[in-house]
Amino acid sequence: MVTMKPLPSVVDFSKLFKTMISMKHYSAVLSLFRQMQKLGIPIDGFILTSVINSYCLMHRADFGFSVLPIYLKNGIPFNTVTFNTLLRGIFAENKVKDAVQLFKKLVRNKICEPDEFMYAIVMNGLSKRGHTQKTIGLLRLMEQDNTEPNIYNYSIVIDALCKDGNLDAAINILNEMKQKDIYPDIVTYNSIIDGLCKLSQWEKVTTLFSEMVNLNMYPDVHTFNILTDGLCKEGKVEDAEEVMKHMVEKGVEPNVITYNVIMDGYCLRGQLDRARRIFDSLREKGIEPDIFSYNILIKGYCKKKKLTKAMQLFREISQKGSKPNIVNYNTILHGLFEVGRTGVAKQLFAEMVSTGLVPNLSIYHTLLDGYFKYGLVEEAMSLFNKLERKTENIDITSYNIIINGLCKNGELDKARAIFQKLSSMGLLPDVRTYNTMITGFCLQGLLDEAKDMLRKMEGNNCLPNNVTYNVVVQGYLRCRKINEMVTFMKEMTGRGFSFDATTAELLVNAISENPSVVDMLPELHAEIKK
Repeated sequence: MVTMKPLPSVVDFSKLFKTMISMKHYSAVLSLFRQMQKLGIPIDGFILTSVINSYCLMHRADFGFSVLPIYLKNGIPFNTVTFNTLLRGIFAENKVKDAVQLFKKLVRNKICEPDEFMYAIVMNGLSKRGHTQKTIGLLRLMEQDNTEPNIYNYSIVIDALCKDGNLDAAINILNEMKQKDIYPDIVTYNSIIDGLCKLSQWEKVTTLFSEMVNLNMYPDVHTFNILTDGLCKEGKVEDAEEVMKHMVEKGVEPNVITYNVIMDGYCLRGQLDRARRIFDSLREKGIEPDIFSYNILIKGYCKKKKLTKAMQLFREISQKGSKPNIVNYNTILHGLFEVGRTGVAKQLFAEMVSTGLVPNLSIYHTLLDGYFKYGLVEEAMSLFNKLERKTENIDITSYNIIINGLCKNGELDKARAIFQKLSSMGLLPDVRTYNTMITGFCLQGLLDEAKDMLRKMEGNNCLPNNVTYNVVVQGYLRCRKINEMVTFMKEMTGRGFSFDATTAELLVNAISENPSVVDMLPELHAEIKK
């Protein structure tokens, strides 16, 4: 195109850029743009935004910023679309802090006046990551800045509140919308219905359905899927099937998600035969099972330890012309370890890597858990060493698995060494990390070290929980150190914690051996009477 005589117009180039982006040819967009620059071909704001968008879609928003000086050089003014594109790209890379800083800079320096779409991008990015209060704060900031919130801005806030289980606040926002003559759409209602279903408030769901119908807004397939999912999660699968029949009567065709929800409901109840019948009927209805359909049944079979059937379904994915994804592999690997088929699990992992799938942390966690469970400490540590070399994003969960696995396999010194290097790697031990180490010490009879670890835990602003205290009390009981146990138990009950089943059993054994134990502490007497 750049060799044509005469050169195509800027409009023609813009159309080409739009087409290439829709086809996901992002590198081609960048290559064409560089050629245009070399040849001095005129560019406009749309072309520059397309280049920024291509960088962002390649998860390189940082390169997108390098395009901004070209705007200034060519006298092209910045607009909201430019920065909306960058903000969306930064959030896609999960760089929330950077996105918020950019937004604040735009507002503070009056580089670009935010519109309702820019607010929506930032609000959506924050709400999806659990920052509900900040999302609400942005809604109020819009109102102060005389930027009229639209239905999408309100719906983002309502959805965030519903996901937090704060239905009263969500309904207050809904009423606020109505007072401003901004009427909710199907998306808004779906968010609230989803929240109500999760809280089992079925009467309110019925009321909301009626309200929708009165507004000539009939529930869509997504609405019904939310309802069926809520019912299935409570074990009311037959009721969910009735809802599906009602859908059909009202002319709303169930989709693969609807059937997946029903299948999952039966699997949760252990009724795999009924789930399988639904799966087998999908193609008769003209619906192709998706990767989630397969995973629901595979997971169901694995839970029942029916690995032969699970593997048959897993292989069927490839036979039907699709490819198992990382979730499918993780599900089947977990199932194989549950029944002790470690060799097959290793082979399957090697197969997964050979297909080009890159293992994620969930896969590594499944493998590490499985290896440690069957005493394969060397294999686990070898895999973990590879993970440390390959991955920068190892989280505290990965180290918790390693520390726990080493402790359970009698490698307390190695577990302690890993625990001690966490802070140098910028990782803070969480309550599970401390509990794991304390358990390891108690199992080895190192009760002073266990107690020291608990005090260190408190000093590092990680509060002990019920598990922490039960583990230490159990350690004292197993070592027959009753006086120390009684002293520690006073602290435990004073903090509002109670005995679990294992602690209670050990106490009963201690009392049967030495009945005077029960009189040593009034609180203990009260606990046992419970």
